[in-house]
Amino acid sequence: MYKINTADNRLSRLEVKSFSSLGFTERHHLQEWLANEPDALGEELLIIQKEFDGFDDTRERLDLLALDKDGMLVIIENKLDDTGRDVVWQALKYASYCSNLSKPQLISIYQQYLDKYCGGGNAKELICDFLNSPDIDEVVLNSGHQQRLMFVAANFRKEVTNTALWLLSNGIQLQCFKVTPFAMGEALFLNVDQIIPTPEVKELMIGITAKEADEKNTKTELKNRHTVRLAFWEQALEAIRTSDCDLFKNVNRSKDHWLSAGSGVSSCPFSLIFGVKEARVELNISRSVTAENKFIFDALLEKKQSIESAFGDELEWLRLDAKKSSRIQFSKEFDGYNQDNWGDIIEWMVEYMLRLEKALKAPLAEVNQRLRQMHSE
Repeated sequence: MYKINTADNRLSRLEVKSFSSLGFTERHHLQEWLANEPDALGEELLIIQKEFDGFDDTRERLDLLALDKDGMLVIIENKLDDTGRDVVWQALKYASYCSNLSKPQLISIYQQYLDKYCGGGNAKELICDFLNSPDIDEVVLNSGHQQRLMFVAANFRKEVTNTALWLLSNGIQLQCFKVTPFAMGEALFLNVDQIIPTPEVKELMIGITAKEADEKNTKTELKNRHTVRLAFWEQALEAIRTSDCDLFKNVNRSKDHWLSAGSGVSSCPFSLIFGVKEARVELNISRSVTAENKFIFDALLEKKQSIESAFGDELEWLRLDAKKSSRIQFSKEFDGYNQDNWGDIIEWMVEYMLRLEKALKAPLAEVNQRLRQMHSE
C-alpha cells in the first residue's frame, strides 16, 4: 500500500506490520474495531453480541454475532496473524448452535448487548430501524439454516482456504477477509480485503426455510399486511386525487407501509406512512452523501420557528447523527389496521401533508439553491 504525495507527485510506501509486533490483541483490538465499525466488512451489519457464550452444555464462545440487512445471522470469527487450522470447524459448530436461535431469543441477546456495552436502548426498535421495518411482528430473523460465516485474519492457511472454497461451492454462505496493518511514522492504517469469494463473483444464496412455528406465523402475517396496505393505499390515493394535494396523484398503490412523492429537491421526498399504530407525514432527507443530508436538515432547522408557524404545530426534527439520512415528521396514533378508521386516517394525511408541503416548499427551494451554488464553486 502506498500514500500519494500530491506535493511532489510521488508515492510513499507504507510499512507492512504484524498485529503482534504492534502489541494488538484479538479480543481487545481487532474484535473491538469490527464491533464498532462492522461496515469495514463491506456491508451494513448490526452487531448484536460479542463474546457470545449462550450455548447450553458448552463453554465455547464466538467472537461477534451480527444481523445482516435480510435479518440473517452472521457469525464473525477473528484471528490475528494466523487463522490456525481449526477456525472453520469452530465456526461451523457455532453456526449449528446458532441455527436454533428464535426471534425472541435474538432480541433478548441484543438487548443484553445494548445494556452491557451501549448504555441501553430498545432492541426491538433498533432492529426494526436497521431492517427498515415498521413493526417487530413483521421481522423475520435467522430464517431456516442459512446462517452466514465470516473469517477475519491476517493470514489464511491453505487448510482453511481449501475448506472454505469447498463449503462455498456447496451452498454454505461464508467470506474470508484478510486484514493487514500498515504504518507510516506514528500513523497506523488497516486494510480489509475480501479474498473469498472475490467481490466480483460474490453470489450469496439467501434461502428461507420454515423451521419454527413463529416464523411461519410471521410470514402469514406479513402476507396479510401486504394485502391490507394495498387496499388502504388504493382507497387513500382515490381520495388524494380528488383533494387539493397534487403530490401523490401520479403515484401507484404499494404493499409497503409508505408512499413517496418528489419535493423538488433530489432524494428528499415527501412521504406518507401507514403503520399499525400510527400515521405519519414526513420529509425524508435521503441523498447519497451524508454531509448533504445534514446540511439540508441544519439549514431547515435554522428556520424551525417560521416553518412550524406555517405548519401550525410542532414538528419532530430527527437529525439522526448515526445515520446517513435525516427526517422531519409529524405523526398521530391510529389503529391503522381497523378499516373503520381508514377514512379518518386518509383525511388526516391529506390535511397534514398539505400543511407540510406548504411550510417546507419555500425553505426547501432556498436550501436547494444554496446546494447548487456550492456544487458550482
